[in-house]
Amino acid sequence: MTVPTKIEPKDVQAHLSQFKGDSYRDGWASLWDKGEGLPWDKGFPNPALEDALVQRRGTIGGAVGQDTQGQSYRRKALVPGCGRGVDVLLLASFGFDAYGLEYSATAVEACKREEAENHSWYRVRDQNVGQGKVTFVQGDFFDDAWLQTIGVPLNGFDIVYDYTFHFGSELPRTPPVGYTTEGEERPETDTGGFFCALEPSMRPKWALRHTQLLAPSPAGNLICLEFPRHKDPKAPGPPFPSSSEAYMEHLSHPGEDIPYNDQGLIKQDPLRAPSKAGLERVAYWQPERTHEMGQENGKIEDRVSIWRRRN
Repeated sequence: MTVPTKIEPKDVQAHLSQFKGDSYRDGWASLWDKGEGLPWDKGFPNPALEDALVQRRGTIGGAVGQDTQGQSYRRKALVPGCGRGVDVLLLASFGFDAYGLEYSATAVEACKREEAENHSWYRVRDQNVGQGKVTFVQGDFFDDAWLQTIGVPLNGFDIVYDYTFHFGSELPRTPPVGYTTEGEERPETDTGGFFCALEPSMRPKWALRHTQLLAPSPAGNLICLEFPRHKDPKAPGPPFPSSSEAYMEHLSHPGEDIPYNDQGLIKQDPLRAPSKAGLERVAYWQPERTHEMGQENGKIEDRVSIWRRRN
């Protein structure tokens, strides 16, 4: 298998600096269209997500739910900016009907190839629940057209996973413990991120959109893997510095412009109440495992948070 030429992180940043506001997503799509290796790919889902699905099931819930009539249904999970779709395949292996959204049509085709070539890596976790359906769709996260394409209404997702990407190499590797394989090696290729991949000016819009996609509480859960928390707040992106405080302020006040100071830190007002439309953080922890780039000097800097609608 030919390993594509990898774009260096600084080249990604230089390329995306040409795109501002809503055109920023076009910058990401054009990177996919170049057909080169993307530097944040890791080749498998972040183990922090896998651990959350197992260890925090009491909060997140399982893959099968019951409606108000007592009828069982398979719960729906969304991964916006899903890259090559490995997180989607992981969620489906837990039994969720999993949807991967990408703005780039080229990325969607890459997702379909990933599923066709490597679906056996993702063993069914519960034979009684079985495998969930996998769907990849091209569309703009901030628009509703893709929802119509897949037949899911607004506020129709039980899980939305915001995975902030990690820069990595393109060296061939074998899968981590817990993933099945027939002994083959593959290049490191994985998903792009979302919160830290977006220009910070888009964060109010990003937060508001989750209030439109998540099912009512307690069924609907937004899972955020917070990265890079330890990056210099004034450093360029992507990945843009993403503190836990930034997640808190934006998700508590979706759609509202929240200023950052001249040091790149978000301004917090402890006396300001969350907005009625704001999400509530119901869980927050340091994961036991994460990708290497989520660590510094051997210490895990990543955090995982779970959010729900207040109404």
